Amino acid sequence: MVVRVSNLQSMGICLLVGVFGSSFLSATDDWPQWRGPLGTGSVAIGQSEAGPPVEWSEGKNVAWKAAIPGHANSSPVVFGDRIFVTTAIPIGEKLVPRMSGRPGEHDNLPVSSKFQFVVFCVARDDGRILWEKVVHEALPLEGGHISASLASASPLVDDQYVYAMFGSHGLYCLDFEGQVIWEKHFGQMHSKHGHGEGASPVLRGETLIVNWDHEEQSFIVALNRHDGHELWRCDRDEVTSWSTPLIVDVDGQLQVIVCGTNRVRGYDLTTGNVVWECGGLSANIVATPVYDSSKEILVVGSSYEIRKMLALKLAGAQGDITGSDRVLWSRTRGTPYVPSLLLVNDGVYFLAHYQNILTRVQLQDGAEAPGPMRLGELGDIYASPVSDGRHVFVTDLHGTTMVITAGAEPKLVGTNKIDEGVRASLAIAGGDLFVRGEHHLYCIRQ
Repeated sequence: MVVRVSNLQSMGICLLVGVFGSSFLSATDDWPQWRGPLGTGSVAIGQSEAGPPVEWSEGKNVAWKAAIPGHANSSPVVFGDRIFVTTAIPIGEKLVPRMSGRPGEHDNLPVSSKFQFVVFCVARDDGRILWEKVVHEALPLEGGHISASLASASPLVDDQYVYAMFGSHGLYCLDFEGQVIWEKHFGQMHSKHGHGEGASPVLRGETLIVNWDHEEQSFIVALNRHDGHELWRCDRDEVTSWSTPLIVDVDGQLQVIVCGTNRVRGYDLTTGNVVWECGGLSANIVATPVYDSSKEILVVGSSYEIRKMLALKLAGAQGDITGSDRVLWSRTRGTPYVPSLLLVNDGVYFLAHYQNILTRVQLQDGAEAPGPMRLGELGDIYASPVSDGRHVFVTDLHGTTMVITAGAEPKLVGTNKIDEGVRASLAIAGGDLFVRGEHHLYCIRQ
């Protein structure tokens, strides 16, 4: 049953009833990692006096766009006056037809003898390429899904270094002038069905965390950020996942949260010991969870052969908490698959699988407020929703972004399109919105 709500009807958003039954602290207007400064997909409300524009097009509010060669799904990161993006550039490329994964559809797949794995540094003010660094050159180890890339993990930046993760092709630490300080290789990852790699590294203090879930022995590893020295490594009873870890403070203890097919687990950041674990998610974990530090509530979600979301109260959690009173609420409708969750104030936003249905629920009890919203002008969505604290931005594969107000009574404020597809998630820094398209990095600015 579809129930139309009067204040949304004119905007093409309808409420569906009965259809679908921080890890990095930043005090500035930066977006230093995947899912932003708070690890929630949002900046802090009041962090910036003016947010980014809510309306744009190729001819409106595009301050600049910079051509980025190659193929990549990684999102940009922002620190001060610099933006960092990664890409994989084919050498001697030719195109061959390949099934896209949908009946009757084909796409041109780039085939190359080798790829260059490259880090770009872009000037925030005008989009100039300040430098580009080829950190590795190699044959691809897996073909990858048609929607994947060899540069799908997003980079990470702190006040000294930028860390670029290319999975089987290495993790690289560079300084702000593009010099490689250290590199680390973990071997060859064998992903499920050869779909490719995607989990991004995370950082807290001096410790860098990498999740390595694949079809052989999976593990999580902690590295010293200055020299790449291995601090600890913990084997994981897991198969392939693409979920980026989250580092959170629970009862004064820093924990690394990693989702997996068998369990979502909390590891002690210092030792790597498992503090708690909880079962119940699906296979093929992709979405990154969100955590409210003030309430110590973690929300995780997945959607593959089953659909499941869980909200966990982490204060005092020890051992196996599956089915315990630590599970505050759960749901089995409209849960996320590819796009990650978004936390804004007390609202948790997520997309159904990777479709154009956005749901907002209350953090503490999971109540729908207002419930599933059909974003009618959008198609399939791989980019995760982001927020400036006032608005929610949802971008589809065709480069169309819908902007709605953040809150229990969402209102559409803009529908915007660029002339190329978008798989990477957007980044927000102060009054700037950065969109990584198939061929360009866009700066949206008033």
